[in-house]
Amino acid sequence: MNHAMQVELGQELLSALDGRRTALADDLFRNPVSDYVSADQVKLERERFFRTGPLVMGLSCDLPAPGSYMTNDFAGPPILIVRNAEGGVNGFLNVCRHRGTRVAEGCGVSKDRFTCPYHAWSYDLDGRLASIAERRSFGDIDLADYGLTRLPAAEKDGLIWVRPSAGPAIDPDAQLCGLGPELGSYGLGSYTHYETRVLRQPLNWKLVIDTFLEVYHVPVLHRNTIAPLLHGTAAAFRGNGPNLRMAVPRKTIGDLRTTPEPDWNVLRHTAVVYVLFPNVVLIWQGDHVETWRVYPAGDGANESLMHVSLYAPEEPATEKARRYWDKNMDLLMRTVQDEDFPLAAGMQRAFGSGAQDHVTFGRNEPALAHYHRAIRTELGLMGG
Repeated sequence: MNHAMQVELGQELLSALDGRRTALADDLFRNPVSDYVSADQVKLERERFFRTGPLVMGLSCDLPAPGSYMTNDFAGPPILIVRNAEGGVNGFLNVCRHRGTRVAEGCGVSKDRFTCPYHAWSYDLDGRLASIAERRSFGDIDLADYGLTRLPAAEKDGLIWVRPSAGPAIDPDAQLCGLGPELGSYGLGSYTHYETRVLRQPLNWKLVIDTFLEVYHVPVLHRNTIAPLLHGTAAAFRGNGPNLRMAVPRKTIGDLRTTPEPDWNVLRHTAVVYVLFPNVVLIWQGDHVETWRVYPAGDGANESLMHVSLYAPEEPATEKARRYWDKNMDLLMRTVQDEDFPLAAGMQRAFGSGAQDHVTFGRNEPALAHYHRAIRTELGLMGG
């Protein structure tokens, strides 16, 4: 976020605190409970968002060097993402063209070939079939016809995008609807990956994202964890197409009042939550970045899988630095696993009780209303 934008945000947040107010939606938004429990809706979401739509699959530092790779099965199709010898990013279906075996597992670095563990067919970093074991048994087969199936992939401003199925090229700027320059100003391309944890919860995938989209609950639910760090009564909000930004002032933001505006570093005193539609929450935490990549799991609407990652501005060089980032990761996990998720799991169960046919987002929860309105609009469900 550039300095002018930081000053504007800082002024908005200080004014909100002085006036005891927060960003407000135009009206209440009543979101159907079916949004969280309908098997038909999650089937539509899987097809529209997780099979055919572009998805942010990670940050550039997840593929730190040529030969780096990562796999992703959470979107549905098995996906392999690779940084090639020239430094570009390729996306493929993680499927050997011989008998359909996966050619890679997990993530790693410094590979120049992906060799099928079944019959040793081998592929290079650009997905070309490089060799076949017992080549003579396959006659005049043309290796060029048997490369890994390519998926559209793009990299810009430190974000890696992949479309999980064949389709048009990905335009990150078009996907971000004007949010690109702001995200680019964070310099995410220079960050380093510190840790990722994979979580599975008995929650609809959107309910996971909901936990980040209002501060109304912070003074109550998080009174012993993050409430001492954040003002839970004020937030700034802006929508960019289906994406959004919500900024929450830290308790230290008052320090700006005695600092000349040209010297303001508002980001140091703010937690900034971005939703990169449909399923990624990216959070600026003052001196580092966290991402949540959330997917529907299981056979219905009541389960989710998520990649939770912490990225640091530089590789930790000392044990003190590692303890610092471990402390940040532990606070994150303690907040969501001990407080957010148990409560949300109870909500998910309660949605099946018939007690209500909708949930109500107040005017003080504009990010929630924006997000769910975008979901329903993209699925053609608004007014339905």
